[in-house]
Amino acid sequence: MLTGRIFDPLPMIDLPHRLRTLRRQQSLSLEQLAQRTGLTKSYLSKLERGLSEPSISTVLRLAEAYGVGVSQLVGTDDTAQDEVVSVVRVADREALQRGGLGSEYHYESLAGRRKVKAMEPFVVHPPRDFPDATAVFPHPGEEFLLVLKGAIEVHVGERQFRLETGDSVYFDSELPHRMRTVSRAMAEVLVVAAH
Repeated sequence: MLTGRIFDPLPMIDLPHRLRTLRRQQSLSLEQLAQRTGLTKSYLSKLERGLSEPSISTVLRLAEAYGVGVSQLVGTDDTAQDEVVSVVRVADREALQRGGLGSEYHYESLAGRRKVKAMEPFVVHPPRDFPDATAVFPHPGEEFLLVLKGAIEVHVGERQFRLETGDSVYFDSELPHRMRTVSRAMAEVLVVAAH
């Protein structure tokens, strides 16, 4: 009797979600993805809705089209399985370094293990002073801020707000924006940026 992993079907962990998220992150329509892969739009749609299971040749085409490894795409390696549900303990948060203008801000990643994601959650400890009178940080997408500790001053576009612990703001992140700590203790802010 033959046994072994080579004959086992690939356990595709949350593949429909991964496919849909990757396509959206790369700003591709189903038609554009169909052109890249040689697969039909209707078949790709069925894969994204979990109505069809891909063959290994389809998985290879999709991985190549998205520029990821097969195990990352289907979630078969240990890291891919860990990123389906990504738990980050406070002691395990990864510090994110920002070079140049804005390096005074200290960031901690809250979902660093998860590679395929539609949003980027992190904690920021804003400086007491803005790094530069004109320093703003616009980028595509949307952003949500929730003050966890202390108080901050936030500039979004032409508007300015003071937010205390428990206060939040949600805005189009293409607007120029920045924040600074205005409380005695350094502020801690949960930021969720969506692409």
